[in-house]
Amino acid sequence: MRIIPAIDLKDGKCVRLRQGKFDEVTVYYDRPEEAALRWQNEGAEILHVVDLDGAKEGRISNLTSIKKIREVFTGTIEVGGGIRKIEDIELLLSTGIDRVILGTVAVENPDFVKDVCKRFPGRIIAGIDAKDGLVAVKGWVELTEIKATELAMKIQDYGVWGIIYTDISRDGMLTGPNIEATKALVEAVKIPVIASGGVSSIDDIKRLAEIPNLWGVITGKAIYSGAINLKEAIEMINEIK
Repeated sequence: MRIIPAIDLKDGKCVRLRQGKFDEVTVYYDRPEEAALRWQNEGAEILHVVDLDGAKEGRISNLTSIKKIREVFTGTIEVGGGIRKIEDIELLLSTGIDRVILGTVAVENPDFVKDVCKRFPGRIIAGIDAKDGLVAVKGWVELTEIKATELAMKIQDYGVWGIIYTDISRDGMLTGPNIEATKALVEAVKIPVIASGGVSSIDDIKRLAEIPNLWGVITGKAIYSGAINLKEAIEMINEIK
């Protein structure tokens, strides 16, 4: 299992939102590339970058910051947030981004997802955000009636590289991940699943590592607040391997 630091971008800065609420913002770095360098120095090989303004507006809004992160980080970078057009995917990939995350559009426009998966094999990740097992879209603003596991099985057939599963009721709350829901999703598909939301301690990382075939876990607030030491967590997972 890989531990993946999150860098959330708002107004060009590295921030965290509480449960995705735009009016509950904590700024951690005015220069997001400094966060990227820090996590790289602590052993991170993958970064999860989210354009929060983009998620809200439906278009890339923090490209300058994304480029700066790419310039300093040598590992894999996945980027998401409001990506709904093929031009945006092409732009990010041409900037050197390794994988692009599609969220809302995966629910609303399956044909688009199938098309871009064929065009960019191995480069598309589907982001499934859920609350109480139901899928949320448009920056977590709207809750659908679609079950997360059902959507995951459909999306797998579209040809996506993998799935990022976020329990939005736990994101940024440091309350612990939803182990049961994550395990159910991993068991429902054959492609990589990355867990996100609620990771608050080394114990949470250990519990997630016990889920067979879980590919990775994203951590945000816990590493910024100091609740988790990223270097120690990565070393612990490497020892488990």
